[in-house]
Amino acid sequence: MKRIFFLLLLGLLAGHSIAQQDLFNENPIISPEINGDHTVTFRIKAPEAHSVSVTGSLDGDNAFANITYDMVKDNEGIWTFTTPVLPPEFYRYTFLVDGVRTVDPSNAFAIRDVANISNIFLIDGGKADLYKVNDVLHGTVTYRWYDSPGNGKIRRLTVYTPPGYEKDNVKYPVLYLLHGVGWDETAWTGSGRAAEILDNLIAQKKAKPMIVVMPNGNVSQEAAPGEGAAGFVKPTFMLPHTMDGKFEETFGDILNFVDQNYRTINSKESRAIAGLSMGGFHTANIALNYPNTFDYIGLFSSALGVRAMNNVSSPMYENMDAKLMQQKDNGYQLYWMGMGVDDMEMIYQGNADFRKKMDSIGMKYTYVETSGGHTWNNWRDYLTAFSQLIFK
Repeated sequence: MKRIFFLLLLGLLAGHSIAQQDLFNENPIISPEINGDHTVTFRIKAPEAHSVSVTGSLDGDNAFANITYDMVKDNEGIWTFTTPVLPPEFYRYTFLVDGVRTVDPSNAFAIRDVANISNIFLIDGGKADLYKVNDVLHGTVTYRWYDSPGNGKIRRLTVYTPPGYEKDNVKYPVLYLLHGVGWDETAWTGSGRAAEILDNLIAQKKAKPMIVVMPNGNVSQEAAPGEGAAGFVKPTFMLPHTMDGKFEETFGDILNFVDQNYRTINSKESRAIAGLSMGGFHTANIALNYPNTFDYIGLFSSALGVRAMNNVSSPMYENMDAKLMQQKDNGYQLYWMGMGVDDMEMIYQGNADFRKKMDSIGMKYTYVETSGGHTWNNWRDYLTAFSQLIFK
């Protein structure tokens, strides 16, 4: 029996040694390789594939659709493509191998965007330096569970507290930062780079130290897919209660939790709310239905004019003209709107119609129109701009 065990052990060690030898003798594939001239080279080994391409946000800041580039195979079965010069930015990409989407096996860094996984890389310099972890003091990002009686469940949100929060007794203003349809409470700290942006702007004294609360806008969920009691459910783009008023109706549960559990300055002057796409729609309606609560309102490519697919009515969306007039009369410090010129027509026109309504009653706002479309490239820019204007 001992002889048999010894022979088996030798076999396992030999196999392990061969595996290690193969591993270390394999030439490592570098992908993505960020070149000195800010071009980027992608590589993937797929000797049996007939076609391979790389696709993603590879044009810097343009448009709504991904850019796709065909790759070229060499004699060793390695497919390669080098991009044109790319400006500083936070990028995402995937490969298509014979039409099948796959991540880059040479890049350990990836992020979930609704139901898709994409690799990421960063070209530094310019505005992209705000998206990096730099040698500055850092805030803290935590997931917190709060009781939401209005939804009959315990739900999760993400909270950023500024550098030094754990050591001082200072009270801070609060920014409520909302995500778009299909995303969740992890969106702004992932694709949005919110913690890095705030850390760097605060260090540069361009933004006031603040608490940032990033809730899950899908009230049918406890938390992001895979993070709640429902387990590893498949992420979906549209969920029950999407833009039907339920999130706005129960937003008071979030306000109560934050003021009771964090050192906040509990006043309108020290409270801001902003959101992208669906979150911008939520922002506009929360600001209307919670009078004298927010002095700063930010709409980032807001889905104004878009209503629930099932046409469910809600008191949150009733008497809008009267609520808007009341908001004007109550006063506020800043109503800020950002929009890309290449955004979807429904979104672009909805915002134009909303501004006309504001104009008709003499309601002041700041409107910023940028290049690009309905993209995280724009939303990071909008957060950067908005966060420097609030609580001043």
